[in-house]
Amino acid sequence: MPSATISALPRPTLYGAPGWGSTLVEAMLAVAGVEFDFVDVEGFDTPGPMRDTILALNPLAQIPVLVCEDGGVMTESAAIALWLSERFPESGLAPPPGSPERARFLRYLVWLVTNVYATFTYADYPERWAPGDADTLRDTVIDYRKRLWRWFEGEARAPWVLGATMSVLDIYVAIMIRWRPNRPWFEAHAPGLVAIADRAAAHPAIAPVIARNFPD
Repeated sequence: MPSATISALPRPTLYGAPGWGSTLVEAMLAVAGVEFDFVDVEGFDTPGPMRDTILALNPLAQIPVLVCEDGGVMTESAAIALWLSERFPESGLAPPPGSPERARFLRYLVWLVTNVYATFTYADYPERWAPGDADTLRDTVIDYRKRLWRWFEGEARAPWVLGATMSVLDIYVAIMIRWRPNRPWFEAHAPGLVAIADRAAAHPAIAPVIARNFPD
């Protein structure tokens, strides 16, 4: 994925927290060569000033939040991915419209965020949704997530998710195998995704992002 350095424009601002979903957008911006400011709002998921900061930008109190150069607010990682790929097509974040891989790319991008990514809302905060049986909800949702990843393992090609061409899908895989059920499970049950994740994590623009967000 070649990168383009954008320095003449005002800098966008990414609101996020180390190791959270904002890591996805941080990696996308790095691959696109976009310089940006980062505001660490760790603790945004509990009442306090960080949560108030995010609520002022996103009424769902979720990250990532990207404030663009013109002051506009972007949320939802998939929307940000598509927006960046349109602004910086040379970045290789997405196959161009009309290309043979475009349909598969769109399918898998939406699938990841609406199915796999969405499970973290429930498994990370089960007490919000099942206060009487939070442990059962968490375990059930994580089992469901494992089934989703097994399916995606069968869909992914090599050396990248789409085959010969890297895309933002590989960034998602590189980041998300660091979340539950965690890398040892992926090594045992989805080794193809581990290979893709490692390849993406070695990208010169992505490697520093991984190191900052997952120092352990």
